[in-house]
Amino acid sequence: MTVNVLLFASYADALGRPRIEMAVAPGSTVADMVARVRDGHADRLPARPLVAVNQEYATYDRVIEPGDEIALIPPVAGG
Repeated sequence: MTVNVLLFASYADALGRPRIEMAVAPGSTVADMVARVRDGHADRLPARPLVAVNQEYATYDRVIEPGDEIALIPPVAGG
């Protein structure tokens, strides 16, 4: 199945694009998907970035469904 992974701010800068289209196996979890995104980019992304699935914060054990939209959310600061 294919999912869209959205990258924002420093994560988009680090990977050089705002979106990744990724094939994942049925039954894959958010943790599996993050590991795949980090593969080859581990020095540019934290081990456990904040993740949202379909615009809601998600835990790392959440199973990804076909068509889900995943967002990796970098740390933000306010002032």
